[in-house]
Amino acid sequence: MTGSPASPEVEIISGGKIFERSAEMQARLHDMVPGGAHTYARGPDQYPEFMTPILTHGSGAHVWDVDGNEYVEYGMGLRSVTLGHGYPPVVEAVADTIRRGTNFSRPTELELSAAEDFLDLVPGADMVKFAKNGSDATTAAVRLARAVTGRDHIAVCDHPFFSVDDWFIGGTAMNAGIPAATAHLTGRFRYGDLSSLEEVLAERPVAGVVLEAATATAEPPPGFLEGVRALCDRYGALMILDEMITGFRWSEHGAQHLYGVRPDLSCWGKAMGNGFPISALAGKREYMELGGLRTGSDRVFLLSTTHGPETGSLAAFRAVVQAYRTEDPIGRMEAAGGALAESVNASAADSGVGDFVRAHGRPSCLVFATCDPDGRPSQAYRTLFLQELLDRGVLAQSFVVSAAHTDDDIARTAEAVEGALDVYRRALDAGTVDGLLRGRPVAPALRRRAEPRQLDT
Repeated sequence: MTGSPASPEVEIISGGKIFERSAEMQARLHDMVPGGAHTYARGPDQYPEFMTPILTHGSGAHVWDVDGNEYVEYGMGLRSVTLGHGYPPVVEAVADTIRRGTNFSRPTELELSAAEDFLDLVPGADMVKFAKNGSDATTAAVRLARAVTGRDHIAVCDHPFFSVDDWFIGGTAMNAGIPAATAHLTGRFRYGDLSSLEEVLAERPVAGVVLEAATATAEPPPGFLEGVRALCDRYGALMILDEMITGFRWSEHGAQHLYGVRPDLSCWGKAMGNGFPISALAGKREYMELGGLRTGSDRVFLLSTTHGPETGSLAAFRAVVQAYRTEDPIGRMEAAGGALAESVNASAADSGVGDFVRAHGRPSCLVFATCDPDGRPSQAYRTLFLQELLDRGVLAQSFVVSAAHTDDDIARTAEAVEGALDVYRRALDAGTVDGLLRGRPVAPALRRRAEPRQLDT
């Protein structure tokens, strides 16, 4: 299974947990699925070697693996779950709906109801079209911006991910198979830096400017979003706001509502369906209609997917909307994340590692930093932290919470963090993770070569 020497015992037993069935299933996955997972961010190279649990199910903020290990989970389906795993009103709405069919030859009344719900939540949008994943929506937005402006170039903020499609992946380290001419059409600018955006806009005609309004670790500087809006208007580019993460974590109305900016187009997904596959492209009528039948211009192939209007996900979305109307999931996430950050940072300070381990970011989208003895971000030390958390029953690529995380979950996590930091302190004192880290460090999900986690063929 592995490309590094290890005894069989190390492969299946780590700390107090046994990973025998997970190790066997992970090996089988590698034989059938490139990378051993269907999403690079879920890949085994993102977790400590020999500690790659294969999950069976979840409930609330907890998940279980094939070896019977139970964890408090963070990250919550790559931030797609805000209400908790198996949230009953969503599950019941989906079950009731799919009993009556899932896909038809004509639109359903559910499509109308879901569109009305969406546009009621996002008053800055006039029209919406549903799809299944975020890349569908962002790529449709790029195509539409090009059609509107007659230009080919796109300006993209230096955020980590916007699409699996060529226009974005061509600018990443994992760009094999993408024509250089395609990659050349996308220029980069720095978040929070209006001058870097204006440089891109002035250098060549740009069809659209793609960015998130905010990230887990960066709020928009005063005047930044307003400045982006003004620059788009001045240079004739469409402003495209990615709400994949901010929508339903910052606000159910989107970051555009929170920060008071109206984009031309916005792209949604992730928590829209509490883990069910649904995304959306929304925007101003004058642009969206180019993909419809009320235009005399050349039509845009905007979004046309077999499964976009599938009833189960639309029912999930409507149940999510109802939960946000009647409950306060964002408030609960902010409270849980805030309490966790306070506890983690206090424990780090008490352990003498406060300069090396830190929870930070928006409480509803919390991340953590892990540094080596020189204070530099370190994959090896990150892996050690992940390893020690897993040993103690916490599955946490990040500390992204859901509304289902309880006070007990936070307390249990805080106890696990305290134990993990004791080991982290020992590694810092020794100046190395050698002897403490079992296996090879994790690696960036998007990288040019399989090393440093290449496997034997």
